[in-house]
Amino acid sequence: MLNLSRFKPGFWDYQDITAGPGRGHFSFRRRWLMIVGFTTVVTLTPLLVMALVDYRLTRQAFESEARMGISRMVSNTWRSISFIIAQRRAALQFVARDNPPDRLNDPRRLAEILGHLQSGMGGFLDLAVVDADCAVKTYAGPYKPEKDAIDPDDCFSQAVADGFFISDVTHRQGDNHHIVVAIRHDLADGTFFILRATLDANLMDAPVGQLVQDDCDDAFLVNRRGILQTPSRHFGKRFEKVPLNLPPADGGTQVTRTVDAAGTAILVGFAPIQGSPFALIMVRPESGIMDLWLRPRLRLIGFLIFSIVLILGSILGGATLMVDRLHTADRRRVQALHQVEYANKLASIGRLASGVAHEINNPLAIINQKTGLIKDLFTLNPAWGANEKLMGLVDHVMASVDRCAAITRRLLDFSRHMESSIETVDIETIIRQILAFMEKDAERRCIAIDVAVRGSVPPFEGDRGNLQQIFLNLINNAFAAMESGGRLEIAIGCPEPSQIRVTVTDTGPGIAEADQKRIFEPFFSTRQGHGGTGLGLSVTYGMVSEMGGNITVQSRLNEGTRFTVTLPLERPRPPSAAACAIEPSARPAADPFTEENRT
Repeated sequence: MLNLSRFKPGFWDYQDITAGPGRGHFSFRRRWLMIVGFTTVVTLTPLLVMALVDYRLTRQAFESEARMGISRMVSNTWRSISFIIAQRRAALQFVARDNPPDRLNDPRRLAEILGHLQSGMGGFLDLAVVDADCAVKTYAGPYKPEKDAIDPDDCFSQAVADGFFISDVTHRQGDNHHIVVAIRHDLADGTFFILRATLDANLMDAPVGQLVQDDCDDAFLVNRRGILQTPSRHFGKRFEKVPLNLPPADGGTQVTRTVDAAGTAILVGFAPIQGSPFALIMVRPESGIMDLWLRPRLRLIGFLIFSIVLILGSILGGATLMVDRLHTADRRRVQALHQVEYANKLASIGRLASGVAHEINNPLAIINQKTGLIKDLFTLNPAWGANEKLMGLVDHVMASVDRCAAITRRLLDFSRHMESSIETVDIETIIRQILAFMEKDAERRCIAIDVAVRGSVPPFEGDRGNLQQIFLNLINNAFAAMESGGRLEIAIGCPEPSQIRVTVTDTGPGIAEADQKRIFEPFFSTRQGHGGTGLGLSVTYGMVSEMGGNITVQSRLNEGTRFTVTLPLERPRPPSAAACAIEPSARPAADPFTEENRT
């Protein structure tokens, strides 16, 4: 399972606990969200708007180009079909003008003319001459003449009225589909005859088929009633009704968008063929057209997504880095303030302890003098001097006075060195002075204390007050971690001629490995809810670093914890401002719980 906590920045759950309950906490998370949100909107909005505008404009341009392409192809094709019809009409008109009626009434001459038309132009199946009474005078062709009479209500009447007639595609004998074409030719005597020809309907299949460029396209001819005149790939066979809403035939070439019976969006090109009852229709699925547009758009969209990811990554990285630096600077500020506060508090405690010790010393001196005088008076009087009980009580009072005096002297000595000053110090003496204040607590809780000095440990120049605070914090933490019956081991030695090393080892419950990495951070405490403020070890780390040393922690759960303080024997040079910016972190060290290290 992916552990997302690894990617959580350090400031994410941080809250300024120094703010009072009535004041809003300064939230670095909220600042991070504001920076990321505002920067994202400012940077991505123009990019997305441009991408959207480009998307719509290019789509409209591509659709317009697709419509124009369909319109051009349909227009060119209907002109080709119209030329085929016009060419056959002109041929019939030439035959009628070039041959007098008596020659056209000759079956051999008419058959000869049909042969010339078939060989020279193609598409003619038969010829017939029809008189003004709608009777077939002469016929040339493969069919029987009596079955070729013209319908007087349709072909004959229109040919007589308009001078030209062309029929829908019809089905005659066999499997042939044909078209009937007829023209009227006026004679000099005021009469007329009609020259009728049957054309092969397959003449129009070739130009219509050229419109089909892939499997999705379709093209066909329909009559005015929407009946198929040529086969369709998707809408049925000849003489079936086309399931499309067709525009009026007098509207010229048109390209419309509609949906077929399956609900698929299609583009329909419609062009009526002048001089005929036919209309050319081309159908192309819109999806096929838009696929050609979408392929380059996908590359653009991919580049857009890559750009957005890159921009968001830069924004997130930059905002995280900036807020993390603000968080680090704020932590250093808070740490410095609390170190000053901590030092002032200890100095105040030292001054208070000094004043209390002085105030106690004066009554103790009076008690000691008066008790000595009483003892002298008892000694001069043989009756009282021989009273052992009375003399014992006086001795107990004087012993208690001496004990109180020793305590006040230690308190005065300890508080006198709380102020920062550089002097020659003995590390063992400082540690034993601190332990003297902890003896009663150790006896009450049955905690064994062992101080081991390994080899010769020379005095060195250092800040006595800081050293007292360092080891007082470490020993207090060890006492707080141990239950009754624990053991505190303090080892002092010089592993190198230029260093002093002090280890403070307790037998407490230990510290979890995850907490060891944060143990020196300000306000981090493993004793939340039990009086821990999380400042002691942070202040200790800062003091050790200011003295040019280092402090590490090693711990195992249910075994104990060891803090190792390493200090230089020679005073370091004053640290620069950059060196004062301490970033505490627990440093790994060798396993301290081997038999060799615990002896």
